[in-house]
Amino acid sequence: MALSTKGDTGNEPPADSGGGDGSEDAKEKIPPRQVNKAALAIVGALILTVVAAIFGTLGFVESERERDIQAWQVRLGIVADSRSAAINDWVEQNFGYVRELAQNASLQVYMSELASGGAEEEEEPPGLDDETDTEAAVEGEVQEEEDLEEEEGDEEASASFLRNLLIATAERTGFKAPPPVGEVAANVERAGVAGLGLVDKDGAAIVSTPDMPPLTSKVRTAVAQALDGEPAIIDLFLGAAGDPTMGFVLPVFGIQDDGEGAKGIGAVVGLRIVGQGLYRRLKQPGDTAQTTETYMVRAKGATVEYLTPLADDTPALKRSMSADTPNLAAARSTERPGGFGIYVDYAGTEVLAASRPIANLPWVLIRKISRDEALAATDNRLTVIMGVFIALIVIVTLAILFVWKKGASMRATQALHEAEIALERFGNMSKFMKVVTDNQPDQIVAVDENTQYTFANLPAEEEAGIPAADMMGKTMASVIGPIRAQKYSDLNKDVLRDFEKASHTVVFGDEEDEEDPDGEFQVVRTYHVPLRGDRDYPPAVLMIISDITDLTREKRRGEKMMRQLTDTLVSVVDRRDPFSANHSSRVAEVARAVAHEMGMDEVDEKTVDIAGNPMNLGKIFIPEEILTKTEDLTPEERAMVGSAYLTTVDLLENVDFEGPVVETIRQFGETWDGRGPLGLKGEEIIQTARILAVANAFVGMASPRAYRGAMPFQKAADILMGDTGSRYDRKPVSALINFLENRGGTRRWAHFRETPPEREA
Repeated sequence: MALSTKGDTGNEPPADSGGGDGSEDAKEKIPPRQVNKAALAIVGALILTVVAAIFGTLGFVESERERDIQAWQVRLGIVADSRSAAINDWVEQNFGYVRELAQNASLQVYMSELASGGAEEEEEPPGLDDETDTEAAVEGEVQEEEDLEEEEGDEEASASFLRNLLIATAERTGFKAPPPVGEVAANVERAGVAGLGLVDKDGAAIVSTPDMPPLTSKVRTAVAQALDGEPAIIDLFLGAAGDPTMGFVLPVFGIQDDGEGAKGIGAVVGLRIVGQGLYRRLKQPGDTAQTTETYMVRAKGATVEYLTPLADDTPALKRSMSADTPNLAAARSTERPGGFGIYVDYAGTEVLAASRPIANLPWVLIRKISRDEALAATDNRLTVIMGVFIALIVIVTLAILFVWKKGASMRATQALHEAEIALERFGNMSKFMKVVTDNQPDQIVAVDENTQYTFANLPAEEEAGIPAADMMGKTMASVIGPIRAQKYSDLNKDVLRDFEKASHTVVFGDEEDEEDPDGEFQVVRTYHVPLRGDRDYPPAVLMIISDITDLTREKRRGEKMMRQLTDTLVSVVDRRDPFSANHSSRVAEVARAVAHEMGMDEVDEKTVDIAGNPMNLGKIFIPEEILTKTEDLTPEERAMVGSAYLTTVDLLENVDFEGPVVETIRQFGETWDGRGPLGLKGEEIIQTARILAVANAFVGMASPRAYRGAMPFQKAADILMGDTGSRYDRKPVSALINFLENRGGTRRWAHFRETPPEREA
């Protein structure tokens, strides 16, 4: 029941106490009126109980239905995982066919010969002065013509070999046009629809299978990517014959061109018609459901395109639907691949659907089943359960009414007497609570779901500047202003929705500038307790508001001072070793990015950020000549540098941080297999320390040092991945690589590899 300042009085006088006539008739009319009120109260309570029981039954039924939906989420997700793995295998298989050609030594030799065939230019013959020179020139021209014919013959033989190799591979792997159906034999060349082809380093066609289509702009774009050394996929499109077609392009390198940065001498282009080889991988073996279906889609502008045949016999790439279609399964899956929900499919049927992304392709696989089929047995079972429950509720209610009817008068009289006592106690309790809350330093108020005040203590009315009695019935916006009222209202809505206690820290003013502890802001700690409603008062929330602005200012000043002190100490290390300048701040930056990529909470992100900055303070005690040594360090020197972080732990041991900063620095030298100085291994090492170890190793390898240059990011990532399971945890290494490749980390951290200006030659 919501708190209220109303009803503080004790027993009220009877309505007729002012001037009754004292007759027996007046006295005899009072008891029936009291009994009727008690009866109405009991009947109302029974009705509320019945309604609550029915709603409870409905809630139980709904919870059971949700449990079955969760079970279907698991089942559909397992199938979606297996089918997406099959699709990925198909893509990799086709890349493997093209890779066989790209890595064929004979093909590399012949392509190298064809690529260098016209590289040398003929020298212009010298001038002819006499008859002897004329005869010699004629003989030379004859010899050159013979050499040219021999070279052309060699080139023709190379092209013939490559063409035969491509044709044989196409026949074996399916990179060929389907056999003609219903065509009349005539001397008419068929349009190319699929095949294998080779292009030179300029993107010009060298040789191809007979049914290879021409190089369109889409194909040339993929070839250009492959010639830069990156495999390329030509996404699904409708070919010249109207068939779904897909391409795979890989670069071809010379026999000796296998070093870093090598450019391709050409590329292998494979175009194939996508058919049952792919579609049958969408079928789940042993599936007995009637409405299950697996298909793939992709986003295309403002529409969603269906890539595979559908159950209603729609061919592949022949149906597109607007991405704005309400609750469309395909649209929601492309927006949030990997999710699950109850959506509407392309036929307008309500379905349960799970989705999975396809690696390296803009495809999303959807596994769905009709909601009616999936939950048919559940709905039948729950309908029976609900019918039984409601029947039991009705029977119990009738029994209670029958028993109550036998002794209604006596119980009503007793209940009325107890109610009067309870009302008096409630009035006294209300007065007592007002006295207690008025003497509390915090503001204590109660507001209903419409933010109207139903209770306020003395600190609250002093903060509002008006008496508590005047606050009753007014909205929070009219008393404390719309901005604060909206913030409190949003928090109260969550409390009433979940009906659970909650606490929050709310900042008003310049809340973003945490570096300015003297800024204009106010911080309050709020506690919210939900209050159930009754017939007189709606549900409400009891709020306890504590002003912690001064405490927050002091905390921010301390954090700012700690950051300044840490930066000052770190700058001492940076001055002694220019090659380690910014190392700590970079480790902190990388560690925070990895922690965020792993989905860790804000405290852990802040912990690795703070720990990364002072971790190298221990290097203050290492001689400068060791830090700036240009040749390899001795084992003793390397051990001295490697254990400097333990000195940092000793320096920071008694400093109070919000998170486990000191323990993170202490454990970051531990290895996954337990060979570190403390002997911790695996999950025994706190996760923040595992993240910091990966970030420190990456920055160390990717940054130049006095005795070596900077290492390429890819090589550093390969080394880290190779050491997973022995030195490092795989999860932070994978998160780091994902950030480098997919979150712009390579571009963002490119300056790590720059040599310090004072050390450049």
